[in-house]
Amino acid sequence: MSNDAQRKLADLAKPAVVPPLDPEFRPAVLANAAFAKLARSTGRAQPLRIGLERSDGTRSVFDAVLLPEDHPDASLNLPVVERLVKFLLWQKGGWKVTIGGPKSVADHVAAVYSPGGERAFDWEFMGETVYERPFTVAHCQPEEVPAAHETSMPVGRHLEGCRVGFDLGASDRKAAAVIDGETVYSEEVVWDPRGHSDPQYHYDEILAGIRSAAERLPRLDAVGGSSAGVIVNNRPMVASLFRGVPREQYHRVRSIFQDIGRELGVPIEVANDGDVTALAGAMSMNAHSVLGVAMGSSEAVGYVNQEGNITGWLNELAFAPIDFRPDAPADEWSGDRGCGVQYLTQQAVFRLAEAVGIRLPQDAPLAERLKTVQRHLEADDERAVRIWQTIGVYLGYAIAHYACFYPVRHLLVLGRVTSGKGGPILIAQAEEVLRTEFPDLASRLKVQLPDETTRRVGQAVAAASLPSLRKEPNP
Repeated sequence: MSNDAQRKLADLAKPAVVPPLDPEFRPAVLANAAFAKLARSTGRAQPLRIGLERSDGTRSVFDAVLLPEDHPDASLNLPVVERLVKFLLWQKGGWKVTIGGPKSVADHVAAVYSPGGERAFDWEFMGETVYERPFTVAHCQPEEVPAAHETSMPVGRHLEGCRVGFDLGASDRKAAAVIDGETVYSEEVVWDPRGHSDPQYHYDEILAGIRSAAERLPRLDAVGGSSAGVIVNNRPMVASLFRGVPREQYHRVRSIFQDIGRELGVPIEVANDGDVTALAGAMSMNAHSVLGVAMGSSEAVGYVNQEGNITGWLNELAFAPIDFRPDAPADEWSGDRGCGVQYLTQQAVFRLAEAVGIRLPQDAPLAERLKTVQRHLEADDERAVRIWQTIGVYLGYAIAHYACFYPVRHLLVLGRVTSGKGGPILIAQAEEVLRTEFPDLASRLKVQLPDETTRRVGQAVAAASLPSLRKEPNP
């Protein structure tokens, strides 16, 4: 797609609430809304239907509108659809994308999502890596797109017995010991999994955390885990935590949780960290339609639907775009620009800290670098305050964007970036964005920041509730 079209699209998205340290931020939610309004104003808006199919046969459908192909700004159709496809792939997942609309648009998406295209990373990830099928883009008329076929399932909320929950992040691992739903012990240990190529390192570290928590229990009945990445049947299909493990050794990673369960001799169940975040929110608020956003070393997002179930979607919104400017910060893994991982994580803190002149210890672990900036915030350093205000504005526009794709009534925000004084600043700025730009959404959406302990280890505690117990508890 041309840079001119991208810039034109970005020009539709100038925010009313400007991030203090990032005046060029162009929220995706504003660009999409302005484009849809422009298309409808022609009186000849073209329907667009995007279908996504997953390997289990489930399907998702998303409807939008495009400019007529003879419109002077019809070139905007291409970046709009490409960014929609990108978001939907990382929200819903899919090995097959069906474009119900103009063939020129479908051809563009197919070219971009190809081995030699700009989104080659996504092409491989969504194809052979996760869904183990060649990634495909098909074209048809909007009414010919296969109908949606969604499923959901209950998850967690098993509180009885003596359990350990763990939460694996890129800068620390957490573990909690839980007896009949009450937390009796929790710990956080700094680690650097992405720099280790030997799967045995990961195995030993995870097992050490579980055993440390289990020592505080009279017995161990079950283990539940929360992990970054795409988790299918307790198997990490792909995860940034294990990016250092060579491809020829990755089979040992895919069985890592099952192997740990066999060594411990108890049931084990591991879920995507985003789903566990949403589960933690649903449990703490006794609510449904919950979107959970954990702001840590990456961005973990999960969703509990109107029935209180998880959906089987990817919810990997760290790689979904929220900023449409062409020169937005790039994700180091996928190479794409403007994605949540550079805006709602400690990576955003580091990027903005450099902009305001806060020096970070480059040889220190990621968690210690974050603490360095947080110490400036706790001391009321105005530079650090502006960092969290900026991220809070990002969060507000991201929430509004996510609400276009998820039916949501409650939003839970947690993670290491929200610790200390940072959390209230983030929420205050996000709520200002919602009140200013999206008053209807602000009136019906409750944004919640848990207490400090839950912000830091809430995922580990919720993860402990994932497995159901065997009939005979482990003695």
